[in-house]
Amino acid sequence: MPKYIYQYNQWPNFTWNEKRIGSILGKVRHLQGKIFGQMSNIGFTLKEETYLSTLILDVLKSSEIEGEFLNYEQVRSSIAQKLGIETSGIIHVSRDVEGVVEMMLDATKNYDKDLTNERLFGWHASLFPNGYSGMYKIDTGCYRTDKMQVVSGSMGKEKVHFEAPHHNEVQTEMNILIDWINNENDIDLVVKSAIAHFWFIIIHPFDDGNGRIARALTDFFLAKSEDSSLRFYSLSNQILAEKKTYYSVLQKVQHSSGDITEWLEWFLNCLYSSLQLTETTFQKVLYKSNFWELHKETDLNSRQRKMLNKLLDGFDGKLKTSKWAKIAKCSSDTALRDIKDLISKGILKQEESGGRSTNYELITR
Repeated sequence: MPKYIYQYNQWPNFTWNEKRIGSILGKVRHLQGKIFGQMSNIGFTLKEETYLSTLILDVLKSSEIEGEFLNYEQVRSSIAQKLGIETSGIIHVSRDVEGVVEMMLDATKNYDKDLTNERLFGWHASLFPNGYSGMYKIDTGCYRTDKMQVVSGSMGKEKVHFEAPHHNEVQTEMNILIDWINNENDIDLVVKSAIAHFWFIIIHPFDDGNGRIARALTDFFLAKSEDSSLRFYSLSNQILAEKKTYYSVLQKVQHSSGDITEWLEWFLNCLYSSLQLTETTFQKVLYKSNFWELHKETDLNSRQRKMLNKLLDGFDGKLKTSKWAKIAKCSSDTALRDIKDLISKGILKQEESGGRSTNYELITR
């Protein structure tokens, strides 16, 4: 009796329940189109900022899934530099960060180019520029030449969760996958991204970095599905939020005989959650942008601008005079004058709830 999905005769001819998948796929595609349409109608600067923020998030969170925490400023500087976006100050960027950024940008900006073994080798080499994964020397820029097991537990008490195909079979397996990636045109590209992710993880072709490359592969397909290199949502961020379930579903479906419905369903729901989060965030960003456009001629001091930005970003708790004074580092009298000035300008209002202390909130239009 085969233990893993790749040991069954029908491998890699996956099957799934079209009815179960079709429902969530329709919702994903609708929201994908809606967000892309909204982004197309905003100003260049806001679009550029949103694109940059998404790429930063994607790079940081994909590495974080693997327990690696990259420096935010380095990631931001590296991406901005490569996209020709101006940033203040020169920051030294480590080769590790540069490599992750290069892989992600190649996957999304060159989505219209075929995938090849050499391109994947380039991605892998860029992840491990010094040829080491932590303290361990690994083969880089080539497929693995040894067995691959996913294990947990201390030495002598290891538990094998998964054993990938034999290293002698990796090149053949990857040739089949790459041919399918470049030439299979009958499957929706979002579904194709989910299948490619799963298939790649099962082969586990590299010594290390398989998860990050699988997610780059997913972004490659999502860019294809929108026919655009502009990224406005981060699937990696959502996968990190659902990390436990991500590994649990992968582990369960890797033992199936070929039906990957459960994986596709989870993947599409995860993507839908990512898109929903993006839509909510975008509405806040758009509201903030419109607010400052409306008040570009309004006479405001630096304390007022600082506090208004905090309110627009989602203020934690109620806004009181005492809180204003503490955050803006001023006296209570100054805080009250600032607040009353904003009330007179039609920006703030007193909350109607009343109570013992007075709270203030933005006037929404």
